[in-house]
Amino acid sequence: MNRKNIIIQLGIVLAIILVANLISNELYFRLDFTEDNRYTFSEATKEVIDELNGVITVKAYFSEDLPPQLMKNRQDFQDQLVEYENRSQGNIVFEFVNPNENEEAERDAQQNGVSPVMINVTERDQVQQMRAYMGAVLKMDDRTEVIPLVQPGAAMEYAITTAIKKVSIADKPKLGLIQGYGEPTLQALPQLMDQLSVLYKVEPFRLRDTAAVPGYYRALIWINPKDSVSTGDFAKLDRYLNQGGGIFIAHSCVEGDLQQGLLSKTTDVGLKGWLGRKGLVLGDQFVVDAQCASVNVQQRQGFFTINSQVEFPFFPMVNNFADHAITSGLESVMFPFISPLSFSSSDTSWAQVPLVYSSENSGLITPPSYIDIQKKWAQRDFPQGAQILVAGLDNGKARVGVVANGTFCVNGEGQRPQQQNQDNINLASNMIDWIADDTGLIDLRTKGITSRPLESVEDSSKAMIKYGNVFAPILLILIYAFIRKQMNQRKRQKWMQGNYE
Repeated sequence: MNRKNIIIQLGIVLAIILVANLISNELYFRLDFTEDNRYTFSEATKEVIDELNGVITVKAYFSEDLPPQLMKNRQDFQDQLVEYENRSQGNIVFEFVNPNENEEAERDAQQNGVSPVMINVTERDQVQQMRAYMGAVLKMDDRTEVIPLVQPGAAMEYAITTAIKKVSIADKPKLGLIQGYGEPTLQALPQLMDQLSVLYKVEPFRLRDTAAVPGYYRALIWINPKDSVSTGDFAKLDRYLNQGGGIFIAHSCVEGDLQQGLLSKTTDVGLKGWLGRKGLVLGDQFVVDAQCASVNVQQRQGFFTINSQVEFPFFPMVNNFADHAITSGLESVMFPFISPLSFSSSDTSWAQVPLVYSSENSGLITPPSYIDIQKKWAQRDFPQGAQILVAGLDNGKARVGVVANGTFCVNGEGQRPQQQNQDNINLASNMIDWIADDTGLIDLRTKGITSRPLESVEDSSKAMIKYGNVFAPILLILIYAFIRKQMNQRKRQKWMQGNYE
């Protein structure tokens, strides 16, 4: 080939590469082989994007020169934004900024609510710390929403879609948090309020001070009332339900005191009778479950005090869920001191929806009683089988969701609020979404499998698996080598006999 032909062919190859790149930019797509389709847009996300009536700008503050595992996080976030931009047809635009580039960029990131995180970077066998930025700010008109940290390895669709939803809604529907009967305040529910704020505006509502429940409330939230509720106030709730409203109720009929070691019933505020007339019965026993969380116990051994973790069946760790949108994607919910629910045929107009059960190894303990933290629990202590812990009622026009525990989503107030298990908050949020008309974000909230616990096996099986992993590959290599040797010997014999086929 002469020089001219080489140049022509090289030019053709370069032209093909250029055209292929241009086409790939316009026809961007990727194949999603993940089990939960975490890189495929849900119908909720498509609906949120398609309903946009303005332009949302996304400024992603990401450091460069990140470690490889965090560079993947940056690339995944950028790929996700490309898909949002393509789907929105210009209503979502984004740019990436490196805050580590100069002081002005870093100051801009921090003023917009994206703070750095310290990460360890290994260079030339030395570990150094780096200020890394991995956040984003979304703006639409005068509304701003911040994603302060894009968590590595987490499904990003929920974070981006909910942020888009927040900035695109000017007037959010309202939810009323019933107050006035000793319930926890808004400030005692920061995790739940933060999640609900994506779609709703939650405000305190004093039922006893109004003649009727305002119709603009999409749903009511009632968490653990302590004081008696009048018949007239329950009548207001009935009228609200008849108009198509909905109520989420989390209430404890029993309570345990770990300090005093006492198990007792709570005061009946009237909820038992009101729900009972609708066909949902609140039990007044404690559910104990062999599948449970642990508590920290101090034990004295001689002159020393040792802290140890003890399994505590009064804190069921539940993963027995019904097949329902509310529970889809949930992994485990912890209920401290919970009682059972059951159904009756008092009012057949309400469809009965069991949602969450304890495990098959469950039992019931009738108060008053005492807590023996050192008790050695056996199989015979759990004879009653699975118990309903969460349920719903649906008459086609109104919905009621009930959790037989009033503290599972409460953080508390003061200097030491308790951080709740994220799936506890997801369960409460999903139930409220279901009651207040399903927004479609239920499936997104719990999208992404994060826990794959190994099945428990006996010690003998563990040893067999361990040694099998060590010796099985060696054995396979020896078998392969033996087969290859036999094949080569047969070939050699054929060649010596003059057979060269």
